[in-house]
Amino acid sequence: MLNRRHLLAAAPALAAGSLTGLPLMAGAAAKPRVISVGGALTELIYAMGAQGDLVGVDTSSLYPVAATRLPNVGYARTLAAEGLLSLSPTMILATEEAGPPAVLAQLQSARIPLHVLRADHRFEGVLDRTRQLGDLLDKARQAQALIDTLQKSWAQTQQTVARTAAGHRPPRVLFILSNAGNQARISGSGTAADAMISYAGAINALGDVQGYKLLSPEAAIAAAPDVILATTQGLESTGGIDGLLRMPGLAQTPAGQRKRVVAMETMEMLGFGPRLPQALATLATALHNGAAG
Repeated sequence: MLNRRHLLAAAPALAAGSLTGLPLMAGAAAKPRVISVGGALTELIYAMGAQGDLVGVDTSSLYPVAATRLPNVGYARTLAAEGLLSLSPTMILATEEAGPPAVLAQLQSARIPLHVLRADHRFEGVLDRTRQLGDLLDKARQAQALIDTLQKSWAQTQQTVARTAAGHRPPRVLFILSNAGNQARISGSGTAADAMISYAGAINALGDVQGYKLLSPEAAIAAAPDVILATTQGLESTGGIDGLLRMPGLAQTPAGQRKRVVAMETMEMLGFGPRLPQALATLATALHNGAAG
C-alpha cells in the first residue's frame, strides 16, 4: 500500500494538465473533492459531517485521527501546486496562513475554486467560519446545528472561567512557541495565544508587544510570568519542563522558580476550531490552579 504522503506524487500528467487550466473533472454532478488546508477547518468539516467530501488535508490536520489517514498536501505555508492538483480537487479550502502566493495564483489559473477563510481569533470567528463552510459544502443545516451546540458550550465555558478566576489576582502568562532546531519565540498581542490567555481570565505577560518576538533572557525576566504556557509538541521537543526551563531567562522568572508550566496540544489550544469551548475551560482551570492568594 502506498504511503499517504507518496500519493501526492501520483498522476503527474493530470497535474500538468491542470496547470494549463484544463478541467479536472467532467460532469456537473461529480462528487465534490475537497482539500482542507488548516487543521481548524478540517475539524469543522468533520464536526458538521462533511468529511466524505475530503480527499486531502495539510500537516496541521491531526484531529480527528481519521483526518491523518487522508493524503497530506504538506505544510500550509509551503504548498506545492503539483501536490494539490494531483488529488484532482474540485475545491480547496484554506486559512490566511496558506501560501506561498505564487502557488495560490497557480491554483486560480487552474480554475480550481480556492476559498481563503479569515483567521479570526475570536469565538465569533469560529461561528463565521462554520457558517461559511456550511454554505460552501452545501451543509448549511448541519453548520447551523453545530453553531447552536458551540454557543451553548461557550456559555457554559464562560461560567467555568468566571468561577475559576474568582477570588485571586489574574496570573501573568508567557506563551512560548518552540520547535526542535528553531529559536523559541514568545507571543505578544494580536496572536491566537494572546486571545486564549485573555479569554481564560489571565494576563499576557508580553501583552505590550505586537505579534511574536524571539525569546531572550531580558525579555523573559522583564515579563515576570506567574505561568509559562507552551504546546505539548514544543514541550516534548525541548525535553520536558526541565528542558524548557533551560531556555534563556526562564528559570529566573517566578514561573520558572516554581516550575509552573502548562502545556496543551497546539491545534486544540490555538486552532480556534470546534474544540474551542472545551479547550478554554481546560486552559482556564490549569492557569488559575494554585493562583489563589
